Amino acid sequence: MSGKAEPRAAGERTTRARLDRGRGALGPALELVHTGRAPTRAVLTAELGVTRATAGAVAAELEALGLIRVDVRPAAAAGSQGRPSHRLDVAEDGPVALAAQVHADGFRAALVGLGGRIVATAPGCQTVEADPAKVLGSVVEAGVELLRDTGRRCVGAGLAVPSAVAEPDGLALNPLHLAWAVGAPVRRIFAECVRAAGITGPAFAGNDVNLAALAEHRHGAGRGARDLLCVATGHRGVGGALVLDGRLHTGSSGLALEVGHLTVNPEGRPCHCGGRGCLDVEADPLALLVEAGREPGPEVSLLQQANDLLLNQYGDPAVRRAAEALIDRLGLGLAGLVNILNPDRIILGGLHRTLLGADPSRLRAVVADRSLWGQSGGVPILPCTLDHNSLVGAAELAWQPVLDDPLGALR
Repeated sequence: MSGKAEPRAAGERTTRARLDRGRGALGPALELVHTGRAPTRAVLTAELGVTRATAGAVAAELEALGLIRVDVRPAAAAGSQGRPSHRLDVAEDGPVALAAQVHADGFRAALVGLGGRIVATAPGCQTVEADPAKVLGSVVEAGVELLRDTGRRCVGAGLAVPSAVAEPDGLALNPLHLAWAVGAPVRRIFAECVRAAGITGPAFAGNDVNLAALAEHRHGAGRGARDLLCVATGHRGVGGALVLDGRLHTGSSGLALEVGHLTVNPEGRPCHCGGRGCLDVEADPLALLVEAGREPGPEVSLLQQANDLLLNQYGDPAVRRAAEALIDRLGLGLAGLVNILNPDRIILGGLHRTLLGADPSRLRAVVADRSLWGQSGGVPILPCTLDHNSLVGAAELAWQPVLDDPLGALR
């Protein structure tokens, strides 16, 4: 009897070991499909370093969880030989994350699926009250309406705010362009609103530019970069973020890369931080409007007014001079960051993306001239490519537990 029992026990152990290996690969496999780095089962097999059978079992498990779709009969490319590998893609009807963003000119809610795909958005509100609980309650209510309308399962919620978010308590330390109290516990308030709305899953909060950088690194202009620097100006102020080896570098307490307070014009405007001539007040939408001699209006956001000015009136000498002044200041700040951080790619968002498009050679020349790395060929400077990248990044926070452990997070 022992002669028969031992082989059966050994077979069971082998099967168990294969299952364990496959389950351990679920998270890495899902992240590969989520970021578009494994479009086929053959690529997934190679990236995971497992057998075809294990990769097939992993893909099947992720499909059973409703996270991906496996096309077992993909069409062969023209001129190709042999049977094409099974195609992998995120499930278009799969679960979603609730993403929320608050900025100086309003707030917006969205549902974001795997792959960074925005499934639905709620019309943005144009006013932000001084009480963060009211604002976050309203944006969560908008998200609940979207969930009700779409019938999607929600894995969690993420919030992007225009402030450094201190860890581990999730405090908004410098909501300078909102009327919120310094140190507002935005993560706790947001989590309470999410729970009160009946949404299951964890709730997170982070700085809007950090989250934009994370989204661009996974799904946009930063994909494939190892050390990615993102600098952006949205409705007010300037922010920065750094992604190292696929992870946000937030420092010891979440406050790294406050690039808005680099001095680029010592005789410039007073800054909210107490300094003078910081990027925050020298290279944002308000700075462009003032530099061009335009009076900001209340009809639309400052960002839209500044973008419209560059796109529609760049031939005006006053507008061109203002743009050149901002480009030079931005280039000086970027050059200093390049000298310190040595990134392999820079991406620009918001108004800075428009400035890059207006005169790319001028900005790249300033950075190359003022940075050590410029003397050895320069660092690529590219525009961000995702619409609503801070919203997509907020959703990435909520998706991360699922990427880490799909079975544990969903079951």
